[in-house]
Amino acid sequence: MSKKEYELIELSNGIRVIHKEVPQTKIAHVGIMLDIGSRDETPDEQGLAHFLEHMAFKGTAKRNSYHIINRLESLGGELNAYTTKEKICFYATLLDTHLDKAVDLLVDITFNSTFPEKQIEKERSVILEEMSMYRDTPEDAIQDEFDEQLFPNHSLGKNILGTEETVNSFHQGDFRSFLDRNLNTEKIILSSVGNYSAKKVEKLANKYLSEIPHKNHTPARNWFSGYQPSRKEIRKPITQAHFAMGMPSLSIKDENRISFFFLVNLLGGPSMSSRLNLSLREKHGLVYGVDASYAPYLETGQFAVYFATDPKNLKKSQRIILKEIEALKKKPLGTMQLHKAKNQIKGQMALSEENRNAVMLMMAKSQLDLNKVPDINSVFDKIDKITATDIQDLAIRYLPTEEMSALTYLPE
Repeated sequence: MSKKEYELIELSNGIRVIHKEVPQTKIAHVGIMLDIGSRDETPDEQGLAHFLEHMAFKGTAKRNSYHIINRLESLGGELNAYTTKEKICFYATLLDTHLDKAVDLLVDITFNSTFPEKQIEKERSVILEEMSMYRDTPEDAIQDEFDEQLFPNHSLGKNILGTEETVNSFHQGDFRSFLDRNLNTEKIILSSVGNYSAKKVEKLANKYLSEIPHKNHTPARNWFSGYQPSRKEIRKPITQAHFAMGMPSLSIKDENRISFFFLVNLLGGPSMSSRLNLSLREKHGLVYGVDASYAPYLETGQFAVYFATDPKNLKKSQRIILKEIEALKKKPLGTMQLHKAKNQIKGQMALSEENRNAVMLMMAKSQLDLNKVPDINSVFDKIDKITATDIQDLAIRYLPTEEMSALTYLPE
């Protein structure tokens, strides 16, 4: 994005406000994103960031849980939140005539939550049920377990939901100390997208955020190193075989990140025409779906391929995946193949720009991670400059199948 497309304002306490004005909409999308996630937990705190996200809705100094839930829903709006390895975010979507109420509520639950003990006990049960639900869903469970395998004994490998032992141990003081230890006002973004001016957002930010005290000390994150490939097979009460393979990959700040994302999208992105989908599903009929993904973090990243199939087709499916990866290394893409792949990924990105809530969240994350919001046209320029040789070199360098780890779930 160019300066004309969004405006960035910094408050005196270091909190940044970013706004993109869009025409012809009555909907406001607004969120507060903290550069705090599950990787900032100590081993005893595993699951605390996610639990804190839940507890933010359970009571503040001036609102109980009923008032928080109904504040925006009674206006036809939506209030939501999520936790990742590196971020906690609270956000809302509603008619822009109620923007003031949304900012007021988001600031309240982010900074003034009281974490009432009675509500902790109730939410503890909810989260334990959430954990059981994920464990009963092999496509979710395998990805959490594969994180642990790639990043052993490191917070990046720990399940965001925590363990039964840790979730059962948390009390009011744990949430307060975690937030106090990790909160850095210079790593907080209020992000907004809607048909109103940046001046309006700035006025609301000053009204509700200016009293938050400046704080710029946070503990240094423990960087991951020392990856060792491993292979595991686990028997489970399931009917399909589930398989994940991959390895640590490029960080969020790596200069090859966009080119690698292009490569992964070509290999197994969301389109039906990805190489893995064409081979595994369309040509051989072995899977319902197959996915190659790339998740960048602060100092590393994660490349992974996942699919589920009939156990008798597992070995054949694995061979096809290895064959497709090796094909990208052995022979550069043809001119027409490269052109089609570029048009496809640019089309996917342009479509995602139409999702204004996703744009609001992307702006906040980019500002925290990169200190800028990339203009889609500048990203397109980088994609246009990718050559067939670049893709081949990236595949050789960053997709060494002999160094990848693998996790298989097999029926008992």
